[in-house]
Amino acid sequence: MALQNNTKLTDFILLGFALSPDLKKVLFTLTLASYSITLLANMLIITIVRLNSQLHIPMYIFLSHFSLMEVGYTTVIIPKMLHGLLYETVTISIQGCLTQFYFIFFSGSLENILLAIMGYDRYLAICNPLRYSSIMTHTVCYQLAFASWIGGCLIPLMPTVWVSKLFFCNYRKIDHYFCDFGPLVKLSCSDTSIAVKTFFGQAFILILSCCLVILVSYIFIVITILTMSSTRSRRKAFSTCASHLTVVTIFYGTIIFTYVRPSNENSSYIDKIISVFYSVVTPLLNPIIYSLRNSNIKLAIQNTIKKQL
Repeated sequence: MALQNNTKLTDFILLGFALSPDLKKVLFTLTLASYSITLLANMLIITIVRLNSQLHIPMYIFLSHFSLMEVGYTTVIIPKMLHGLLYETVTISIQGCLTQFYFIFFSGSLENILLAIMGYDRYLAICNPLRYSSIMTHTVCYQLAFASWIGGCLIPLMPTVWVSKLFFCNYRKIDHYFCDFGPLVKLSCSDTSIAVKTFFGQAFILILSCCLVILVSYIFIVITILTMSSTRSRRKAFSTCASHLTVVTIFYGTIIFTYVRPSNENSSYIDKIISVFYSVVTPLLNPIIYSLRNSNIKLAIQNTIKKQL
């Protein structure tokens, strides 16, 4: 890549967390436990949806794709983070850094798109229940899922290309535990304006468009729910989108806090704390939110366990 040709550097050093050895051990244990539960929970959702024919409907098909994305996203970040909590010096090759950068923002782009599609799916199910089956067919469902993965692949390409063209001179210490955009740009000794404009321009368009789809969908959902005469019908309609709305709130709340707040001298430390939340805590919460609040998922898990026993 161009980045390798523009500099004598062959790798970067990830500084990680400036903590005492004891605190690092505690954080390592908690992170490893969280990562293990995240993998098991998401793989369980994928397996349950695949094995139970009654879950072969758009809502759960999109959920299984969301779980697969979570597995990939955490696997890109957390193993290197765990390595950094065990050892003082953690290096990552230039190619490895660019690969990690690409797949992190591939996952972020995919999550935005999937959340928007899932919001649109809930809009159709609640606001157009009689036409839902004819609009959201299995063919349309799989086409939307496929398009989300293609979009996730394409969106990070240009920012990754521009980052690969940056010069990094002789300083190679990244003040983070993974190859994030901000620390890489701060590390560069060349003009980063094009890379910054490309990255934030695409991020703004993606986040704004997906947020608008979700917002408009929920405006119509709320209007429809309020016009229902039965309290039971309103409760049932709200329960079908409560999990998605919770995940959306956590996801976009974190993004807004990360990119809207003003920067300061302690921003690097704050960025790491926020990153731990959306790379470790949020992926742990998402499958729990979807499984604990969804009676169909819980029933499918119970039936599958009974069959196996």
